[in-house]
Amino acid sequence: MLELINLPAFEDNYIWMLADPERGVALAVDPGDAQPVEAKLHEQQWQLGCILITHHHPDHTGGVAVLAERHHPQIIAPDDPRIGHASQRVRDGETVSIDKLQVQVQVLAVPGHTRSHVAYHLNDWLFCGDTLFSLGCGRLFEGTPAQMLSSLDRFRTLQATTLVCAAHEYTLANARFALSVDPDNPDLQARYATVVRRRQEGLPSLPVMLDSEIRCNPFLRVDVPAIQAWCTRRDPQAHSRIERFAILRQAKDHFRE
Repeated sequence: MLELINLPAFEDNYIWMLADPERGVALAVDPGDAQPVEAKLHEQQWQLGCILITHHHPDHTGGVAVLAERHHPQIIAPDDPRIGHASQRVRDGETVSIDKLQVQVQVLAVPGHTRSHVAYHLNDWLFCGDTLFSLGCGRLFEGTPAQMLSSLDRFRTLQATTLVCAAHEYTLANARFALSVDPDNPDLQARYATVVRRRQEGLPSLPVMLDSEIRCNPFLRVDVPAIQAWCTRRDPQAHSRIERFAILRQAKDHFRE
């Protein structure tokens, strides 16, 4: 039985780990800092069998060199020369075996935040890096609105019970923007109350079930009448899904609580 662990890092990052306590082996996703991973491995006396990297940004890769030198894990990364230390470069649609944990991972190409961004779907978990956030999505640093919307559409095809393991604790800020767009959504109102309570208790808002994101996240709801109406008020010429998504993303970029 695999155990999911989230390790806080930096100001708002999460480094996700999956561990098999019986085998004493774990994998780490996007270890931007080696120290939290090393501490958990030492605490549990686990080996590091694998690292999954979603994209090249330093807060997702900064700890890889140290962990690679100390543990010699299998390192799976997108086919992007900006990411070093990879032992296996992956592309869309591939299924990768993680031998030390005896599991397989499906690779999804999800460009938008960066051009080579990938997500990893493993059992009931989706490690989506900076593509999908709880109640939000990533900024478009290298991709286009069309690319990001297509990437988010791919996530919608997964099982509703999939647990979204995003890489940042942005949920409260995202929820405030979502409520400004979709204030009459009862699911979103309830979700916001839950997130506020959890954060006040010092608990993470993640992982979150994909079904909740589909019901609450405006970036997954560009075809819903309430979101369409909001976008039309912002720009009466916005008729396509891509145009509506672009309006949402631009509004979030400039949103001030």
